[in-house]
Amino acid sequence: MSAPDQPSLLSQSDLRAADVSWAYNRESGTPMSPAELQQWKQRVADYQRSVQQAPAEKQGCLFEIDPPMAETIDPFTLLPQNAEFWRGQFQEAGVPALYFVVDHEVPLLLYVGETVKSNQRWQGVHDCKRYILSYVSAHRIHDLPVAVNIGFWPHAEADRRARQRLESDLIRRWRSPFNKENWTIWSTPFVGGKLEG
Repeated sequence: MSAPDQPSLLSQSDLRAADVSWAYNRESGTPMSPAELQQWKQRVADYQRSVQQAPAEKQGCLFEIDPPMAETIDPFTLLPQNAEFWRGQFQEAGVPALYFVVDHEVPLLLYVGETVKSNQRWQGVHDCKRYILSYVSAHRIHDLPVAVNIGFWPHAEADRRARQRLESDLIRRWRSPFNKENWTIWSTPFVGGKLEG
């Protein structure tokens, strides 16, 4: 299921157990049923909850070693902002940051990103905006609660490569479903096609 140069984060038995083929076999434009939506969210949330509850891995060593940075950032504790925050008037461009799109209703981490200017990141075109609209729409059709917000971690390195390495570590750790690296794991039904209107 993975590209030849990208190792799968799940074993083949885990992928079979997830049974996510429904997302690929549905007709384009067919809305998810409430049960399908809830099951998809539950699989992702269960995994992410296991990440939060798992004790940090420790390596035996004579010297104190700090845990990897990705293990110290909890996206669910960041101050949530409306996903339309970028429409506001800011006095400054912002700071280098990592940002996290979270559905606080579940809670569920949907997307991890990085930016050099936190107050300007989502101006203009961004694929994740489309994914969020599709995700929220799937809830609204069935009158299901949803609370998608964005949180910023403003302590990222100014060096772009360093930020991107941390971003990649966080994407692997949390398996955020809107990040393309994890699409084959979750068969994300919200990232394909274009929204009408």
